[in-house]
Amino acid sequence: MDLQTRKLNLITYLAQIKDEIFFDKLENYILKKEVEHNPGLKPFTVEELINRIEKSELDLKNGNFKSQEDLEKISANW
Repeated sequence: MDLQTRKLNLITYLAQIKDEIFFDKLENYILKKEVEHNPGLKPFTVEELINRIEKSELDLKNGNFKSQEDLEKISANW
């Protein structure tokens, strides 16, 4: 089984987990490993995440974004 298939299977499994305690333990394990491998990274706080969402929504409302088509045109010149 290739890596992509394994990832998709894991995503399917995670989407079906109903045990919140198990999910919390799994999530904490993954986040801990991420921090160990990338010590300069830290997860967003809830407040930081909400602020980013609000800024993104405001940017979208004000037309301050690039479409997929725009990005494809830009990246074609790289």
